[in-house]
Amino acid sequence: MINMICPIDSRRYATDAMITIFSEEKILEYWLKVEAALAYAHYSVGNISKEAAEEIMRKANLQYVKLERVKELEKIIKHDLMAMVRALTEVCEGEGKKYVHLGATSNDIKDTALALQLKDAFRVIMKKLFSLEDILIELSQKYKTLVAVGRTHGQHANPITYGLKFIVYASEVDRHIERMIELKKRILVGKMTGATGTQAAFGDKGLKIQELVMKKLGLSVPLATTQILQRDRHAEFLLTLALIATTLDKIAKEIRNLQRTEIGEVYEFFDIKKQVGSSAMPSKRNPIGCEQINGLARVIRHLAFSSLENIPLWHERDLTNSSSERIIVPHVTILTDYILERMTKILKKIVVDEDAVKRNLFLTNGLNMSESVVMALVKKGMGRQEAHELVREAAMEAVAKHITFKETLLKNKVIRQILSEQEIEEALNPYNYIGTTIEQIENAIKVLTNKRKKYIEQLDYV
Repeated sequence: MINMICPIDSRRYATDAMITIFSEEKILEYWLKVEAALAYAHYSVGNISKEAAEEIMRKANLQYVKLERVKELEKIIKHDLMAMVRALTEVCEGEGKKYVHLGATSNDIKDTALALQLKDAFRVIMKKLFSLEDILIELSQKYKTLVAVGRTHGQHANPITYGLKFIVYASEVDRHIERMIELKKRILVGKMTGATGTQAAFGDKGLKIQELVMKKLGLSVPLATTQILQRDRHAEFLLTLALIATTLDKIAKEIRNLQRTEIGEVYEFFDIKKQVGSSAMPSKRNPIGCEQINGLARVIRHLAFSSLENIPLWHERDLTNSSSERIIVPHVTILTDYILERMTKILKKIVVDEDAVKRNLFLTNGLNMSESVVMALVKKGMGRQEAHELVREAAMEAVAKHITFKETLLKNKVIRQILSEQEIEEALNPYNYIGTTIEQIENAIKVLTNKRKKYIEQLDYV
């Protein structure tokens, strides 16, 4: 028995749906679908008989063409696509045997099959994006009014709400949905143009043959190609997946930071009855799901970047993109799908410790409310710069003397001439200083909900 060396298999960094799409047998099935569509097109334009086309179309499937036979032939002839052509030809009878792969080059089949493969992968990823957006919207609604300390540069800043955090993420995911829908028209494209893109082997019916093949397969026709579809299409797809992975990376990193012992506001769900956090320290509850997402996002970005190198090929094409794509296309797609599902599961069970949120909100004894005090002074007529400097001095005094911010404000004669003690207390109350946060969240939810309706119109599945 040969041990598995790829963590996608051994660590199961994949979903069953995406593994199926990129399995060897499924790829063979895609190739055979293209061959069947090509035979249909040849018959439609009068190049071959109905009987020949029907024979090819009937046999171009996994019931007749077995992966094992294709692999046997590939070992002999050292050409994977031609091995499929020979295996299909072997099982065809009569005139059908004469016309398998008529006029086509390998990449007519491979690139068109890849488009079919990405079409199925696109569908899986879109469903995951919608699910992720849904749970983020749900969380933003749930925690719309949960006031928490904001953090900039890793330091406490003006208060926000957890609902704002989640709706910001939901909005970002929505932009990825828009990107995916937009690139769909550029990636779901096949080709049937022959060895250098001239369609010479198809004769004067080449354009019609290509049109018929793509219509049969539900793909678009390219404006012009060489031997292959130009790789900017595939790079856009993979780099968009890298963008999606990086958003997941960002969310996971935030959860990890908020789960730090010193903060303790948010936690990944931990099964306290069974789960083990550390082999050495039994008390540990490590955010391993988010750490896994962070790690895999790095891999996705680096692999996706390789797709840019596949764009500048020699002349009408060379083979340098082929070996690269055999690795980067399945790995980027499979891993992105996996961490999308992983993040959605994490968020569905996310634990928010509201007591810790409140504790941290008041941790600096009001220093995070310094802007609020500045604005209170400005409203009473003081110049903004003067107010800023006055409050800054009071804040620095509180830090230096280890006393509360309120104490330094109350003993400042200039401030006390303008603000009463009650007004100072109101300015230091974080629950009074969240601005239009609630309105922003409610408006964003409304916009995203309305956009979903438009997506449903554009896609036949949601």
